[in-house]
Amino acid sequence: MNESIVELDQKYIWHPFTQERTAPPPLPVARALGASLFLEDGREILDMACSWWVNVHGHSHPKIASALAHQAATLEHVIFAGFTHEPAARLAEALIKALPRPLSRVFYSDNGSTAVEVALKMAWQYWRNTSTTNRRMFLAMQGGYHGDTFGAMAVGRTSGYYAPFNDLLCEVTHLPFAPTWLGDTACEEREALALARIDEVLDRHGHEVAAFLAEPLVQGASGMNMCRPEFLRAVVERMQARSIPVILDEVMTGFGRTGTMFALEQAQVVPDLLCLSKGISGGFLPLAATVASQRIYNAFLGDDFHTAFAHGHSFTANPLGCAAGVASIKLFDEEGTLERIARITQSNRAWLAEVANLPGVTRPRALGSIAAVTLGTDVSDYHAEIGAAVKAKCFARGLLIRPMGNVVYLMPPACVSPEELKRAQDGLTDVLRETAHLYTR
Repeated sequence: MNESIVELDQKYIWHPFTQERTAPPPLPVARALGASLFLEDGREILDMACSWWVNVHGHSHPKIASALAHQAATLEHVIFAGFTHEPAARLAEALIKALPRPLSRVFYSDNGSTAVEVALKMAWQYWRNTSTTNRRMFLAMQGGYHGDTFGAMAVGRTSGYYAPFNDLLCEVTHLPFAPTWLGDTACEEREALALARIDEVLDRHGHEVAAFLAEPLVQGASGMNMCRPEFLRAVVERMQARSIPVILDEVMTGFGRTGTMFALEQAQVVPDLLCLSKGISGGFLPLAATVASQRIYNAFLGDDFHTAFAHGHSFTANPLGCAAGVASIKLFDEEGTLERIARITQSNRAWLAEVANLPGVTRPRALGSIAAVTLGTDVSDYHAEIGAAVKAKCFARGLLIRPMGNVVYLMPPACVSPEELKRAQDGLTDVLRETAHLYTR
């Protein structure tokens, strides 16, 4: 007798971010289309988390699928040291044209964590290639999350995910983040306090800093914490005034998520290094890029290998992923993706105005396709048990909502219809009412 997919899974697979002893059996997905997942038993689930924030235009978009199929029949992969190919070159061209100068060079890798790791290594080696050895400190924002490799864990130490590994992580100085939300009247005061603290750190250690790293406008995994563009710009200007390379992690915020193609546009800042992944391939394949300024790139040029960047991955610039990326970027113009996201923003803000009046719901916040609230307290708590209850009740209504503890959010793909979004908003509102007793005690 053949074993089911779930039986095989539970026999052989170890899932991410899962306590395997207590987790319910995984759900077998048979196919996906648009904003919906379809399970083996025929149930339709609205994907309001963009499948871990990677899906931009909707599942199984025919134009990306067609580009991928064509590429698979032409060139599936080739070593990227000493070779190149059209999808990699075309995607790099599209990225650079979409980004401000002096960002000018694309280094490909495999996922968001490696894109951050690459940026940290580039910043570190940049100083050594320019005969500066005292720059040994990294600065990052309190609460930021940047991935699960060791450098990325170090700069994201304060996100609350890495307790078992703390003794293995390099030292990073974390700077205060100044969050804001809809109806917030004290954000400028918090920003002034945070900037004063940042000035103190820079006055003492600015000459030792190798790079500064931040998620622009939205700290995703630590609870969809949002800041004003003015705050980010003030921080970046302080770094650049001291010649500290700025790394912006747009792994989650890139490709329309915040309402502009890249979040940096709203803050009117240009980093020295930019990390991209998740939406870069439209959600089809693992792919990442670290985009460098010409100044950073030039420091690695030399007459021998000693100054070269000795880093790479087996699947660097995979032609399939790059072809999907080219097709995805074209869709922004062809389908008016940013206009679609603007309509989602408007709808989400109206919904937040409604749920903000529910008991225990605090800090309503929205940007681009993201809408979030915190339950029961003003503090985000990834380990809060309420998240599991909300997730289960939403799933019973055919909604994939994946809370981060007591932070509940909507992040639909751009293709979501007004009716689908309304269904998700109404369903989540009902769940928040039903579970209020769990976080208003």
